[in-house]
Amino acid sequence: MARVVILGAGISGHTAALYLRRFLDTSHEVVVVSPNSNWNWIPSNIWVGVGKMTTNQVTFPLAPIYRRKGIDFRQALAVGLYPEGDQTSTKPFVEIIHTSKKEKDRLERLHYDYLINATGPKLNFAATPGLGPDANTLSVCTPDHATKTAGEFEKIIEALAKGDPKTLVIGVGHGTCTCEGAAFEYAFNVEHELRNRGVRELATVIYLTNEFELGDFGVGGMEFVQNGFVTTSKMWTESLFRERGVKAILGAHVERVDEGVLTYEQLDGSKLTLSFDFAMLLPPFRGVDLRAYDQGGDDITSEIFAPNGFMKVDADYTSRTFDDWNASDWPSTYQSQKYENVFGVGIAFAPPHPISRPRTSPNGTVISPAPPRTGMPSGVMGKTVARSIADRINLGEDAPLHEASMAKMGAACIASAGAGIKNGTAAAMTMYPVVPDYQRFPGSGRDSKGTSGEIGLGGHWVKLMLHYLFIYKAKALPGWYRIPE
Repeated sequence: MARVVILGAGISGHTAALYLRRFLDTSHEVVVVSPNSNWNWIPSNIWVGVGKMTTNQVTFPLAPIYRRKGIDFRQALAVGLYPEGDQTSTKPFVEIIHTSKKEKDRLERLHYDYLINATGPKLNFAATPGLGPDANTLSVCTPDHATKTAGEFEKIIEALAKGDPKTLVIGVGHGTCTCEGAAFEYAFNVEHELRNRGVRELATVIYLTNEFELGDFGVGGMEFVQNGFVTTSKMWTESLFRERGVKAILGAHVERVDEGVLTYEQLDGSKLTLSFDFAMLLPPFRGVDLRAYDQGGDDITSEIFAPNGFMKVDADYTSRTFDDWNASDWPSTYQSQKYENVFGVGIAFAPPHPISRPRTSPNGTVISPAPPRTGMPSGVMGKTVARSIADRINLGEDAPLHEASMAKMGAACIASAGAGIKNGTAAAMTMYPVVPDYQRFPGSGRDSKGTSGEIGLGGHWVKLMLHYLFIYKAKALPGWYRIPE
């Protein structure tokens, strides 16, 4: 009998757990460890943040799903990884601290034969003084954050309705943030809702981002053919900003946020302040606080994890200039470089280099998006690693690993630009591959036939449909596995 332990129950971890239970017979254990009791369809949190959905519409309890599928669920936080065991046992294990009310703070040693690190990110609000819902800005990273943000947004609408002008700043709160797409979505949902509520004229909406140009989204932008003409995500996005009257501050690193005012640095080294009445700024990510130890008890965290806390996998982490990296540097199997029975997927793995060209201000401040690794790619990684582990359990330890490199993987993204069955809009984008491959596709690094963009009401319908489809899939309802990642 083999035991597979999965740390994290987000898109990657939950996907891996469901497929492992499908691929393995019941003599093998599948165990999920997550500090949260609920699963959250994070892409729809932006709708919670403008009051168009509730927390109950984007979450559901994990325990009933796992009971039904025969998956062991521990509501706990992983704090220590012992991939060689310790002095009392050579069996590898992970140390977890339970977080449920019933077993809160109980320490448990959980042995494993295979481990998947799908912990996702730590929301690093502390990287910018004054950032976060416990300080001076708002967030849509979690359902609770988004619910609080919706309440504050409603207060802004009420003030605007009384004739009081307001400035709303939406974007990212640090020069190294990722998830610019989510900030973009929230900005345009806010703008859309202000128009729907008849208070747009008195509102100034500002999009503040670390992107060098609009349409970068942390993937270096896109180039595609539209109606027979070659266009770019930059031109496409800029036209939307002009049409909606949303102002943009580009190449910005937020240094600190005080009540009602933020200080930021731009790529030219200038430092400016911006007053606001409402600010939703996403934080940078780093790996969770998971330490690793060898059998003798010595700390080997730096051997398994990169300095940012994300797990090092089968990527080429050789230091080199941006122009010298290759698509082949990116991981394919997500297997740890040090331990063959450990894998890192989704946001939990360390990317070898940025996708967008890195830029630094004259002051030495890095102002450039980090690579996005969530959504569709995360689901594909989770399923791929589940297949690899299942094959090694069912067929033997020499079974080849399955591959899913982001440099050979396509992705589709539907970015909401306003909710509404009759007047909603969304930007529908596809790209192939996610990580540009300039050897296979000279010029843009992507296949023009697999890279596209379109905006309209139809995109909103598709995004809404995907919301319900992926929640159906995540609940493991009949035929769930037929819905692609």
